[in-house]
Amino acid sequence: MPKGTSRCRLVGTVPEEERCTVERADASLTYSLFLQRFAFSRPVILRGVTDNSAFRALCTREKLLAAFGAHLVRLSTANTYSYRKVDVPFREYVEQLLKPQDPAQLGSDTLYFFGDNNFTEWGPLFQQYVPPAFRIPGTSPAYSFGIAGSGSGVPFHWHGPGYSEVIFGRKRWFLYPPDKTPHFHPNETTLAWLHHTYPALPLAERPLECTLRPGEVLYFPDRWWHATLNLDTSVFISTFLG
Repeated sequence: MPKGTSRCRLVGTVPEEERCTVERADASLTYSLFLQRFAFSRPVILRGVTDNSAFRALCTREKLLAAFGAHLVRLSTANTYSYRKVDVPFREYVEQLLKPQDPAQLGSDTLYFFGDNNFTEWGPLFQQYVPPAFRIPGTSPAYSFGIAGSGSGVPFHWHGPGYSEVIFGRKRWFLYPPDKTPHFHPNETTLAWLHHTYPALPLAERPLECTLRPGEVLYFPDRWWHATLNLDTSVFISTFLG
């Protein structure tokens, strides 16, 4: 996690993609065009649609440890179905468990902090977050906040539509449409999949992919397969539209 307001990176351990294949849009994108072009059909990376500098300032290592160090956080195993949950003090997670991913470790043996946030405890922090303004009709937003080490991530899975924003670090995404199930083992980490399966994929079978940086927001439509890979020690938040 970053100290102060600087980013602490574990450089060179995990590569970015050769070319981003997810379309990008800026603040000129209107809501009607978002609904027409992306909401129900394909992912898009948005830049400049929100300003979360105030939220970012609250997400440094020092600020988070001061506010939440003694609080319990719930960790999930980083496999597709997240069978196991473990509760630990947030300080213990940051100081002892927040490490780079071991490439040989299975997802069931990798603990990941994302999604199981206690909204009574974390609510004051989430109130400072500015989500993208575009909503899918008939849905309401729910936040999931996470912090994870370099090389960690979640293997392929799908759920409803949502947004994901990187606060610190970089996060690489791999996405397939609902009708194109990726080849993966649910207990293999994304890092292992990138090393073992990805290089052998023909170009036509490669996923859409891109690396998010701070201030960028990825929108993914309903039921799109996706896997994530933190290229640095990263802080991130998702807005699920349920």
